[in-house]
Amino acid sequence: MKQPRLEEQYETFGSITLSAFGAELLRHSLLPELLGKDGAALLYWAGKQLARRYPLATMEDIAVFFERAGWGTLSAGEERKDELHIELSGPIVSARLSLYDSYTFQLEAGFLAQQIEQQKRFVTEAVELPAKQAGKARILVKWDRKQTID
Repeated sequence: MKQPRLEEQYETFGSITLSAFGAELLRHSLLPELLGKDGAALLYWAGKQLARRYPLATMEDIAVFFERAGWGTLSAGEERKDELHIELSGPIVSARLSLYDSYTFQLEAGFLAQQIEQQKRFVTEAVELPAKQAGKARILVKWDRKQTID
C-alpha cells in the first residue's frame, strides 16, 4: 500500500475544512463499540503505530501534527530528568470533555510516548492524568534512562 509522505498529506488535506463531527462519530461512537473493553489499550497502541509511521524530529513538529490531525493544541510543560508534562487544549478538547461523561486521550498518549521515545532514545510510556479541568487534558510522559533504544 502506498504511504504518502507526511508533508504531502499536509499539502493535500490542509486546505480542506471539515467539521469535527465525522471524526467524533468514529472515535467516540464506533471505535468503542468495535474495540470493546480493550478500546483504551488498543487506541494507545494505535497512537504508537501512527508515531512509528510518522516520526517527528521535535516537540514543535509534534505540536503541528496535533493541530493538523485535529487532536487539539499541544503545550509542553515542565520537563524533568525523566518526565514531561503535556497539556491538550482547544475547542475540540473542550467539546469532548464537556459532551461526554467518559473520554479517553489514549490515542494521543500513545502517539506522544512513541514520538518522545524516538527522540530521546529511551523506553517511554505516557499516562493520562485524572484531572481534566477547564477544558484541558493532561498527559504525563515518562522515560527510563536505564533502558536505551538502539
